[in-house]
Amino acid sequence: MEAIRPVPRTLLRDRAYAAIRDAIVAGEIEPGAVVRDADLAERLGLSRAPVREAFSRLVDDGLLESKPQSYTRVTPLVAADVRDAAAVVGALHELVTRVAVPRLGAAHITAMRAANERFAAAVGSGDVDGALRADDELHDVLVRVSGNRAAAATVARYTPLIRRLERRRFGEGGSCRSAGLHDRLIEACAAGDTAAAVLVTAEIWRGLEELAD
Repeated sequence: MEAIRPVPRTLLRDRAYAAIRDAIVAGEIEPGAVVRDADLAERLGLSRAPVREAFSRLVDDGLLESKPQSYTRVTPLVAADVRDAAAVVGALHELVTRVAVPRLGAAHITAMRAANERFAAAVGSGDVDGALRADDELHDVLVRVSGNRAAAATVARYTPLIRRLERRRFGEGGSCRSAGLHDRLIEACAAGDTAAAVLVTAEIWRGLEELAD
Protein backbone atom coordinates (compact mmCIF):
# COMPACT_ATOMS: atom_id res chain seq x y z
CA MET A 1 0.00 0.00 0.00
CA GLU A 2 3.01 2.31 -0.28
CA ALA A 3 1.57 3.85 -3.44
CA ILE A 4 -1.47 5.14 -1.51
CA ARG A 5 -0.53 8.50 -0.07
CA PRO A 6 -2.53 11.50 1.11
CA VAL A 7 -3.40 13.90 -1.72
CA PRO A 8 -1.35 17.08 -1.21
CA ARG A 9 -3.40 20.09 -0.19
CA THR A 10 -1.97 22.07 -3.11
CA LEU A 11 -3.48 19.57 -5.55
CA LEU A 12 -6.91 19.95 -3.98
CA ARG A 13 -6.63 23.74 -4.22
CA ASP A 14 -5.55 23.53 -7.86
CA ARG A 15 -8.35 21.09 -8.65
CA ALA A 16 -10.92 23.46 -7.15
CA TYR A 17 -9.41 26.43 -8.96
CA ALA A 18 -9.41 24.72 -12.37
CA ALA A 19 -12.96 23.39 -12.00
CA ILE A 20 -14.47 26.73 -10.93
CA ARG A 21 -12.46 28.71 -13.50
CA ASP A 22 -13.59 26.41 -16.31
CA ALA A 23 -17.23 26.62 -15.20
CA ILE A 24 -17.06 30.42 -15.25
CA VAL A 25 -15.39 30.51 -18.68
CA ALA A 26 -17.93 28.03 -20.07
CA GLY A 27 -20.81 30.15 -18.75
CA GLU A 28 -22.05 27.38 -16.47
CA ILE A 29 -21.70 29.92 -13.66
CA GLU A 30 -22.99 33.11 -15.26
CA PRO A 31 -21.71 36.68 -14.87
CA GLY A 32 -23.17 38.21 -11.72
CA ALA A 33 -23.93 34.86 -10.11
CA VAL A 34 -23.18 34.65 -6.40
CA VAL A 35 -20.95 31.70 -5.50
CA ARG A 36 -20.75 30.07 -2.07
CA ASP A 37 -17.84 27.99 -0.89
CA ALA A 38 -20.08 25.45 0.87
CA ASP A 39 -22.18 24.82 -2.26
CA LEU A 40 -19.21 24.42 -4.58
CA ALA A 41 -17.28 22.32 -2.06
CA GLU A 42 -20.20 19.89 -1.96
CA ARG A 43 -20.45 19.76 -5.76
CA LEU A 44 -16.71 19.18 -6.11
CA GLY A 45 -16.48 16.66 -3.29
CA LEU A 46 -13.96 18.82 -1.43
CA SER A 47 -13.75 20.62 1.87
CA ARG A 48 -14.40 24.35 1.97
CA ALA A 49 -10.75 25.31 2.54
CA PRO A 50 -9.42 24.58 -0.99
CA VAL A 51 -12.50 26.21 -2.48
CA ARG A 52 -11.86 29.38 -0.47
CA GLU A 53 -8.25 29.38 -1.69
CA ALA A 54 -9.50 28.97 -5.25
CA PHE A 55 -11.86 31.92 -4.76
CA SER A 56 -8.92 34.08 -3.71
CA ARG A 57 -6.98 33.21 -6.86
CA LEU A 58 -10.01 33.79 -9.07
CA VAL A 59 -10.50 37.24 -7.54
CA ASP A 60 -6.88 38.03 -8.43
CA ASP A 61 -7.53 36.73 -11.96
CA GLY A 62 -10.51 39.03 -12.40
CA LEU A 63 -13.10 36.24 -12.72
CA LEU A 64 -14.61 36.76 -9.26
CA GLU A 65 -15.21 39.83 -7.15
CA SER A 66 -15.71 39.78 -3.41
CA LYS A 67 -17.03 42.06 -0.69
CA PRO A 68 -15.97 40.82 2.76
CA GLN A 69 -18.83 39.50 4.90
CA SER A 70 -21.23 40.11 2.03
CA TYR A 71 -20.78 38.20 -1.24
CA THR A 72 -18.47 36.60 -3.76
CA ARG A 73 -19.77 36.67 -7.31
CA VAL A 74 -18.71 36.20 -10.90
CA THR A 75 -17.54 39.41 -12.52
CA PRO A 76 -19.50 40.84 -15.44
CA LEU A 77 -18.05 40.75 -18.94
CA VAL A 78 -16.42 44.17 -19.31
CA ALA A 79 -15.06 45.00 -22.75
CA ALA A 80 -12.24 47.17 -21.40
CA ASP A 81 -11.01 44.33 -19.16
CA VAL A 82 -11.02 41.88 -22.06
CA ARG A 83 -9.25 44.37 -24.31
CA ASP A 84 -6.57 44.97 -21.68
CA ALA A 85 -6.09 41.24 -21.14
CA ALA A 86 -5.85 40.61 -24.89
CA ALA A 87 -3.21 43.33 -25.24
CA VAL A 88 -1.08 41.82 -22.48
CA VAL A 89 -1.50 38.22 -23.63
CA GLY A 90 -0.87 39.22 -27.24
CA ALA A 91 2.36 41.02 -26.37
CA LEU A 92 3.58 37.96 -24.49
CA HIS A 93 2.70 35.67 -27.39
CA GLU A 94 4.74 37.93 -29.67
CA LEU A 95 7.64 37.65 -27.21
CA VAL A 96 7.53 33.86 -26.97
CA THR A 97 7.13 33.53 -30.74
CA ARG A 98 10.26 35.61 -31.29
CA VAL A 99 12.23 33.36 -28.94
CA ALA A 100 10.67 30.04 -29.98
CA VAL A 101 10.81 30.13 -33.78
CA PRO A 102 14.59 29.58 -34.08
CA ARG A 103 14.28 26.62 -31.68
CA LEU A 104 11.41 24.80 -33.41
CA GLY A 105 11.93 21.32 -34.81
CA ALA A 106 9.92 19.19 -37.20
CA ALA A 107 7.96 17.59 -34.35
CA HIS A 108 6.84 21.01 -33.11
CA ILE A 109 5.60 22.03 -36.56
CA THR A 110 3.75 18.72 -36.90
CA ALA A 111 2.07 19.30 -33.54
CA MET A 112 1.01 22.81 -34.60
CA ARG A 113 -0.43 21.54 -37.88
CA ALA A 114 -2.36 18.79 -36.10
CA ALA A 115 -3.77 21.30 -33.58
CA ASN A 116 -4.87 23.59 -36.41
CA GLU A 117 -6.63 20.71 -38.16
CA ARG A 118 -8.52 20.02 -34.94
CA PHE A 119 -9.27 23.72 -34.63
CA ALA A 120 -10.70 23.98 -38.16
CA ALA A 121 -12.78 20.83 -37.70
CA ALA A 122 -14.17 22.07 -34.39
CA VAL A 123 -15.08 25.48 -35.82
CA GLY A 124 -16.75 23.81 -38.77
CA SER A 125 -18.89 21.64 -36.50
CA GLY A 126 -19.72 24.41 -34.04
CA ASP A 127 -17.71 22.79 -31.24
CA VAL A 128 -16.58 25.86 -29.33
CA ASP A 129 -14.89 23.86 -26.56
CA GLY A 130 -12.92 21.85 -29.08
CA ALA A 131 -11.98 24.96 -31.05
CA LEU A 132 -10.67 26.85 -28.02
CA ARG A 133 -8.85 23.77 -26.73
CA ALA A 134 -7.13 23.22 -30.09
CA ASP A 135 -6.28 26.93 -30.29
CA ASP A 136 -4.60 26.72 -26.89
CA GLU A 137 -2.70 23.60 -27.92
CA LEU A 138 -1.35 25.29 -31.05
CA HIS A 139 -0.10 28.42 -29.31
CA ASP A 140 1.15 26.45 -26.30
CA VAL A 141 3.77 24.83 -28.54
CA LEU A 142 5.47 28.20 -28.93
CA VAL A 143 5.04 29.07 -25.26
CA ARG A 144 6.66 25.79 -24.16
CA VAL A 145 9.53 25.98 -26.64
CA SER A 146 10.34 29.54 -25.56
CA GLY A 147 10.97 28.28 -22.02
CA ASN A 148 9.67 31.56 -20.59
CA ARG A 149 7.87 30.49 -17.40
CA ALA A 150 6.86 34.04 -16.47
CA ALA A 151 5.16 34.50 -19.84
CA ALA A 152 3.50 31.08 -19.57
CA ALA A 153 2.09 31.88 -16.12
CA THR A 154 0.78 35.29 -17.19
CA VAL A 155 -0.81 33.91 -20.35
CA ALA A 156 -2.49 31.14 -18.33
CA ARG A 157 -3.78 33.69 -15.82
CA TYR A 158 -5.37 36.14 -18.26
CA THR A 159 -6.47 33.96 -21.17
CA PRO A 160 -9.69 32.85 -19.35
CA LEU A 161 -10.90 36.48 -19.32
CA ILE A 162 -10.61 36.50 -23.11
CA ARG A 163 -12.13 33.06 -23.55
CA ARG A 164 -15.32 34.12 -21.79
CA LEU A 165 -15.99 36.70 -24.51
CA GLU A 166 -14.90 34.38 -27.32
CA ARG A 167 -17.31 31.71 -26.12
CA ARG A 168 -20.19 34.18 -25.91
CA ARG A 169 -19.55 35.62 -29.37
CA PHE A 170 -19.21 32.14 -30.84
CA GLY A 171 -22.53 31.16 -29.24
CA GLU A 172 -24.17 34.25 -30.73
CA GLY A 173 -23.19 33.14 -34.22
CA GLY A 174 -19.77 34.74 -34.43
CA SER A 175 -16.64 32.89 -35.45
CA CYS A 176 -13.46 31.86 -33.71
CA ARG A 177 -10.11 32.97 -34.97
CA SER A 178 -9.41 31.99 -38.56
CA ALA A 179 -7.60 28.75 -39.26
CA GLY A 180 -6.10 30.67 -42.18
CA LEU A 181 -4.19 32.92 -39.78
CA HIS A 182 -2.93 29.82 -38.04
CA ASP A 183 -1.81 28.43 -41.41
CA ARG A 184 0.22 31.57 -42.04
CA LEU A 185 1.74 31.38 -38.57
CA ILE A 186 2.70 27.74 -39.01
CA GLU A 187 4.23 28.32 -42.44
CA ALA A 188 6.32 31.20 -41.07
CA CYS A 189 7.46 28.99 -38.21
CA ALA A 190 8.29 26.12 -40.57
CA ALA A 191 10.37 28.49 -42.70
CA GLY A 192 12.18 29.84 -39.66
CA ASP A 193 10.91 33.33 -40.51
CA THR A 194 10.73 34.88 -37.06
CA ALA A 195 9.68 38.33 -38.23
CA ALA A 196 6.75 36.98 -40.25
CA ALA A 197 5.66 34.71 -37.39
CA VAL A 198 5.64 37.65 -34.97
CA LEU A 199 3.61 39.76 -37.41
CA VAL A 200 0.96 37.05 -37.81
CA THR A 201 0.85 36.55 -34.04
CA ALA A 202 0.24 40.29 -33.61
CA GLU A 203 -2.57 40.12 -36.18
CA ILE A 204 -4.23 37.22 -34.37
CA TRP A 205 -4.28 38.98 -31.02
CA ARG A 206 -5.17 42.36 -32.48
CA GLY A 207 -8.31 40.67 -33.76
CA LEU A 208 -9.18 39.67 -30.22
CA GLU A 209 -8.73 43.22 -28.98
CA GLU A 210 -11.15 44.33 -31.72
CA LEU A 211 -13.58 41.57 -30.67
CA ALA A 212 -13.85 43.27 -27.30
CA ASP A 213 -14.91 46.48 -29.04
